[in-house]
Amino acid sequence: MHDIRAIRADPDSFDVALARRGLAPAAASVLVLDADRRAAQTALQDKQARRNALAREIGQGKHAGSDTAALEAEATALRGDMDGLETRVPELDAGIRRVLEGLPAVLDASVPDGPDESANVVLAEVGEKRDLGFAPKQHFELGEALGMMDFATAAKLAGARFVVLRDGLARMERALGQFMLDQQTLERGYQEMIVPSLVNQATAYGTGSLPKFEQDLFKTTDGRYLIPTAEVPLTNTVAGEIVAEKQLPLRLTALTDCFRSEAGSAGRDTRGMLRQHQFRKVEMVCIAHPDRSGEEHEWMTRSAELILEQLELAYRRVLLSSGDTGFQSTRTHDLEVWLPGQQMWREISSCSNCKDFQARRMNARFRAADGKTVGYVHTLNGSGLALGRALIAVMENYQQADGSIGVPEVLRSYMGGAERISAA
Repeated sequence: MHDIRAIRADPDSFDVALARRGLAPAAASVLVLDADRRAAQTALQDKQARRNALAREIGQGKHAGSDTAALEAEATALRGDMDGLETRVPELDAGIRRVLEGLPAVLDASVPDGPDESANVVLAEVGEKRDLGFAPKQHFELGEALGMMDFATAAKLAGARFVVLRDGLARMERALGQFMLDQQTLERGYQEMIVPSLVNQATAYGTGSLPKFEQDLFKTTDGRYLIPTAEVPLTNTVAGEIVAEKQLPLRLTALTDCFRSEAGSAGRDTRGMLRQHQFRKVEMVCIAHPDRSGEEHEWMTRSAELILEQLELAYRRVLLSSGDTGFQSTRTHDLEVWLPGQQMWREISSCSNCKDFQARRMNARFRAADGKTVGYVHTLNGSGLALGRALIAVMENYQQADGSIGVPEVLRSYMGGAERISAA
């Protein structure tokens, strides 16, 4: 959500910010609504003041035995005018909110301009791409050959874009989740939480999923939504709250199932488990002081990178361009892992600084150390990591010529010491 006062103060800068995302100017239309609302609010206040004055005059007149008929008629007319304004002001407020809630966050000045992912900037490439010494297979070829990745049974149970994992691969995905949670909590200072997988409308609205992205969510018959990521409930834990400055930063993490309709992705990644309706992810969220959210963005990105480094997977850090940065984000780092089977870099984590965009929607604030000053917090979120994509990366990078899968050293203690996953 945007600060209407900032738009009033510098409408041209707001339109320039929208133009960076390829959007038409909106400041003028917003300010027309804002001027109407302010005029209506002023008129309402003036009429309320006049009506109060009339009430006193009528009371004094009656006490003195004077004729108050004219005053009473004016008061009646004012009441009618006020009824109309009391309806008009919230209507105009709602109209302004509808416009603002559909406009994306203002991008950070450091974000490169460009129409789409083609303008993204690779900031760093870490690790060597593995030379396997043979023609690598894709994860679904490996998993199906092992008898541990079953798309046919999943389709029978639920339809397309689901998978059933068995035996060693099921255990490896579980191991990845436990390893990631341990790293984020024990080594990086995130507080582990268990949160609901269903949220109400206000919660989905708070982080920006509603109303713009409702088609991407699964909605229940009682009006709740299955979470697309634990970012939604984790971030909303501070909705409507005023957090003491000394408590910041709040670093939160959770391992949850995530549910996405994948609206608009028809024909993309139809084979395998890269793009699923249901997947598991370790999410990181930070509630930060506005002066330090840039530092927290780096901390969060490094928290995800360290997982990849310990798994000994080649990856690169990418700064997303203006045309590829998400609706709620002001700056986003994507981490892309090398997949030998696809011979491609694929996103495995996205870490975003939303600054005060979500906080304004949620009314999430902090009280400064002086005990008086209150301001909006900054919110950040990132994958630390997506388990399914991490499993894919391990499978393709640790595949052996005989079709078995090596187990990364850091996962072996989570898998009973197993060093390899082989067909029975």
